[in-house]
Amino acid sequence: MQLSQRRKYIDKTFWFLYLSLIAFAVVALFSAGSSLVYSSDEGTLGPITRQIGFLAFGVVAAYLIQYVDSKYITYAGYAIFLLSLILLYVMLIPGNRFVVRINGAARWFNLFGIKFQPSELAKLGLMIVMADLLTKPKNDEEARKCFYITLVLTVITCLPILFSNLSTTILIFGLVVLMWILGRVKWKYILTVIGVSVAFLVSGYCIVEFGYVRQGRSVKGVFSRANTWVSRVDAAIDEMKRPKGEFKINDKNYQRTLAKVAVMRGGKTPIGVGPGNSQERDYLPFAYEEYIFSIIVEESGLVGAIILIFIYLAILFRACYTSTKFRGDQRAMLTVMGLALMLTCQALLSMAVAVGLGPVTGQPLPLVSHGGTSVV
Repeated sequence: MQLSQRRKYIDKTFWFLYLSLIAFAVVALFSAGSSLVYSSDEGTLGPITRQIGFLAFGVVAAYLIQYVDSKYITYAGYAIFLLSLILLYVMLIPGNRFVVRINGAARWFNLFGIKFQPSELAKLGLMIVMADLLTKPKNDEEARKCFYITLVLTVITCLPILFSNLSTTILIFGLVVLMWILGRVKWKYILTVIGVSVAFLVSGYCIVEFGYVRQGRSVKGVFSRANTWVSRVDAAIDEMKRPKGEFKINDKNYQRTLAKVAVMRGGKTPIGVGPGNSQERDYLPFAYEEYIFSIIVEESGLVGAIILIFIYLAILFRACYTSTKFRGDQRAMLTVMGLALMLTCQALLSMAVAVGLGPVTGQPLPLVSHGGTSVV
């Protein structure tokens, strides 16, 4: 198909939503990135300019990729998935000089001075691979084999991520379950995997909580991050037990508490305190990453929050509508839905944490939070 013919298939509604989200990201970064600028040696606008560069690169890449045939997207998905698995397991090698630790988490891979998270690549590649595999079965026996193949791929993807990033592991697992549902995998398989996974998480929490934390000990080795996970859950539980209106700030709930203060300040009026008038951005650690939504609420109030949530949900609904055009190509339909779910589910999770509806996860707000890997 000629390029001029392909242009008529460009989804203008989706592009409007996408560019609206980019505009939101630029405004939010100028507001929430003050602490990032203070800690940088790149000048006043250095970090913000670099992030805008990532956003611009993402826009150009998205524009070009829409002209690529879906089968080549699938081939690229397999390549990305394989590359991400190699990087994830290389990161487990003790003393690996390519691994970068930030806030105690070894999630970043440093290659020629470029830091990125292989887990972001794995998440993207796995969704594309899942979409392809789930459309291949022609009968029940093939469907059963396909389920086990996708389950094995999910396990080998999540295992190395689990050691440093539990929230991403849970997010990937949730996305896989949604893909199974869309791919019409039998419920008995799905419910069995969910049951085993929940039992695994509960058992792990109980072992760390009662065998280590309450004994005054810490988990050592590759599972040392378990101390952080359990402390975040404990902080969320303690917060729920606390009398309404009572605040006790400590190391465990410092971020959550300041994020709630930001949300409460923004909730005083429907339009918040106004762009650039945030106070909590200067005190909330990493306000430009996982807690950027709380700063958005502080500055734009309920109106800004609703608009941003609407954009993410509209992208998902638009994907649902667009996928109906691919009834003759189930693989393309599942790919569209898988990528839209990946974006929207992570956004909803990040926003829920920012307003105090769940324990701290460290999940950035897609396309809005600071960070190059997730944007690209």
